[in-house]
Amino acid sequence: MSGGSQAQIERFAPGFRDRIVARTVRSVAQLEADNANYVAGDIITGANSVQQLLFRPRVALDPYSLGAPGHYLCSAATPPGAGAHGMCGYNAALSALAHAGIPTGS
Repeated sequence: MSGGSQAQIERFAPGFRDRIVARTVRSVAQLEADNANYVAGDIITGANSVQQLLFRPRVALDPYSLGAPGHYLCSAATPPGAGAHGMCGYNAALSALAHAGIPTGS
């Protein structure tokens, strides 16, 4: 988090800066060097194109089920796609519950 970002958070949450005990910064090149999937530092699995939205991570009726009983994928590679949100995990949990025959009410 940059100093500017910290200042903005501090503006709305006074005392935030005082709670930070450590900070680590990594460059895009360092991210990619540590994980080849982070092409150019992209940690959210690529573009949100229509093709990616429909077919990521693979063509399947249930993109969360990996085809092995009890194994599910809940990364940003699954619908609704790249981003920093919890919907991929939520949807994977619904898939797991459905496969287990547990009603969810949704």
